[in-house]
Amino acid sequence: MGFTPTVDADKCVGCEECVDVCPVEVFEMKNGKSVVVNGEECLGCESCVEVCETDAVAVEED
Repeated sequence: MGFTPTVDADKCVGCEECVDVCPVEVFEMKNGKSVVVNGEECLGCESCVEVCETDAVAVEED
């Protein structure tokens, strides 16, 4: 079982909260938006989901 993190670019406002809170560096900022760069490292802790004020980040269990 793994986890798949996603970022809805239309909802992302570029606050970098998910980038800062992720313990395994799943996210990176590109062109002012958060993008998933190491999705396979996701632990499923959902810290990124909790800090995202625009509901742009989601984590689904595989």
